Amino acid sequence: MADKPINVLVLCTGNSARSVLAECLINDLGGGKWKAYSAGSRPTGRVNPLSIEVLTEKGHPVDGLRSKSWDEFAAPDAPEMALVITVCDNAAGEICPVWPGHPSKIHIGFPDPAAAEGTHEERMDEFRRVYGMIEAKVRKLLAVGPERAKEV
Repeated sequence: MADKPINVLVLCTGNSARSVLAECLINDLGGGKWKAYSAGSRPTGRVNPLSIEVLTEKGHPVDGLRSKSWDEFAAPDAPEMALVITVCDNAAGEICPVWPGHPSKIHIGFPDPAAAEGTHEERMDEFRRVYGMIEAKVRKLLAVGPERAKEV
């Protein structure tokens, strides 16, 4: 009998870049033991195209990715989270909804690649840089587990 995956909710304000990158990384690298979702306090309504581009470039599936409100995950029928991670300073400072199951909460801040300016390649370089930062933290999280997430 397989164990239930560890549910993780990754939050950012717009849910278009950092939280989506983290969601994909956790789902891909978690080997079925982890199930990540992402959401925003004020979602943009679309995933940043450069997020899709870097995820595709790195070999991650991107089907079904969408920018969504954190309200979806505060509903009574929402999946119960073991861990909620904020990845931007704005979302970390906001008053979050009450999550079903009262999960642990941590903040791991990353620069916003969506704020990058310049040519397409310069902006992609920033998305790749932030992707690498998120990947390093996700690998640490997966290694220590949700109980020791604050050590990441």
